[in-house]
Amino acid sequence: MSSYSVGPNRKRSCINGLLCFYFTRTPKTLLVATIMAARNHVCLLVELMIIAIASLKLATFCRAKEGQWQLLLNNTGVVAMHMAVTHLNTVIMFDQTGAGPSSYRLRRSFTSGRRCTDDSSDESCYAHSIEYDISSNYIRAMRLETDPWCSSGSFLSNGTLLQTGGYGNGSRRIRYFRPCWDGRCDWVQSKISMSSRRWYSSNQILPEDDRVLIAGGRRVFSYEFVPKLSSTDESHDLPFLHQTYDRNGGGNNLYPFLHLSSDGNLFIFANRDSILFNYKQNKVIKTFPRMPGKGSRSYPSSGSSVILPLEHGHKFRKVEVMVCGGAAPGAHRAAGRGKFLKGLKSCGRMEITGNKHKWKMENMPGPRLMNDMIILPTGHILIVNGARRGSAGWNNAAGPSLVPYLYKPKKALGRRFSMLKSTKIARLYHSSASLLPDGRILVAGGNPNQQYVFENVTYPTELRLQAFMPHYMDRRYHKYRPENVTIETQGDRSVKYGEDFTVRFWLGRSSSKVVEFSIYAPPFTTHSLSMNQRLLKLLSKNTVRDAAKGWVNVTVEAPPSPNVAPPGYYMLTVVNGGIPSISQWIRFMHA
Repeated sequence: MSSYSVGPNRKRSCINGLLCFYFTRTPKTLLVATIMAARNHVCLLVELMIIAIASLKLATFCRAKEGQWQLLLNNTGVVAMHMAVTHLNTVIMFDQTGAGPSSYRLRRSFTSGRRCTDDSSDESCYAHSIEYDISSNYIRAMRLETDPWCSSGSFLSNGTLLQTGGYGNGSRRIRYFRPCWDGRCDWVQSKISMSSRRWYSSNQILPEDDRVLIAGGRRVFSYEFVPKLSSTDESHDLPFLHQTYDRNGGGNNLYPFLHLSSDGNLFIFANRDSILFNYKQNKVIKTFPRMPGKGSRSYPSSGSSVILPLEHGHKFRKVEVMVCGGAAPGAHRAAGRGKFLKGLKSCGRMEITGNKHKWKMENMPGPRLMNDMIILPTGHILIVNGARRGSAGWNNAAGPSLVPYLYKPKKALGRRFSMLKSTKIARLYHSSASLLPDGRILVAGGNPNQQYVFENVTYPTELRLQAFMPHYMDRRYHKYRPENVTIETQGDRSVKYGEDFTVRFWLGRSSSKVVEFSIYAPPFTTHSLSMNQRLLKLLSKNTVRDAAKGWVNVTVEAPPSPNVAPPGYYMLTVVNGGIPSISQWIRFMHA
């Protein structure tokens, strides 16, 4: 069944591509009109009534497939420029500290401890970072010592968030946040600094030693490691970043897209070009074809990218990346003059393993930039947030992209994209989105203004917190949803690479022929990048069903190596015929 617009108030619907009919947004009017027109034709009336009743049911089904939006909070107090979901089911959000007072005024100053008054202009009386508890819908303030504006981050193997760079006094800083149960944990700033200023840089967690690679930044054409390889280790020049720099376009290679390939090498994409890089030898292994089309994909053109799900059927050796959206040539300069050029609607897919490399291009339903791409537990890609025209930057865009797109990678070309339910809240510059363990997508932020501004501007500072609920969360699918998922391991939910573990869940009698087990690495999300995001579909070896009680026990094989899945916490989801369970956390680690 498919549905698409044929006019302002009408839709055409098809069942299996055979039976097609039209209905208005209020399908009951079709039934009334049908009865009046066919009152003298009894047989025809019966047929049309059947179609009309089918249209009523179909309209409901289409709405269910479009998903739903939830408003969770009217005011988070802090713009969610950066966002990360922890393994304790909380979400870290933070903004720049240099934006002036936020909307979260503290009772007492972070620095002096003195009482903050209503008219206080002391910046230490305002929070710029919060922790959001998913289950209680509660937020608490956290303290940032230096400015993390336009920074980057990665989760380490113990669940600690490593956060790097920023602006001004924060540009070389390293910060850590280790989640805790009692709500008393906070940011800790390292005494060790990075070698270079990292503003608009990207992070990739590496397979070994809890080490992170940080690449790029404004007027910085190098990469470095945290922690350093040795006491004398400094930044390493990366000529690729020089080559992709667009001086007249605001850079157009900032926040480069980084993806760890399953062979242990690093895919780096900037502007329209990409390489496969051996970071251990500081050597470019492959230079891939330039992505077709004009315009750029990297900040401030700000498209987005994902590594498509890795599958055990290919032994995780087939690695394919996807890049969607971006800005037209000259968009950044034009936006500075108040002219907003239409963004790019094209996407490209390319396999980065093997020996044949070619971008396969296709179009989204519309132009988009500053979009987030989130991998769902089903393996589909959700594209949300952003704008239709302009570029990233202060008030550089117009035409909010209110309609999410769903992309199904395994469908035939031309049938992969669909449009979901629209939001009413614009999410432009400095907005973000993250997948939650319950299957919803948390959407927050948006502030194209240099400070917190709520009136007399086209796009005010946005502090409302939303969740998008994909169609698979509709109640009609509850009977197919695996419940009470538990993970049985030999230790504390930690599994070694290549080791077997057991997943137990309740499915009643609603088991489908296809039950999959996916694991998802929670990313650090900012500026249309979901750093370190990846999803794997694991091998299930043995299934034991208790038909009388509905319980299922399945032996699942862990990923074979840290190249495939770097050490750390993952959301494990049981997907029954396309309907996912609530995810449970599991940790993969070295022997």
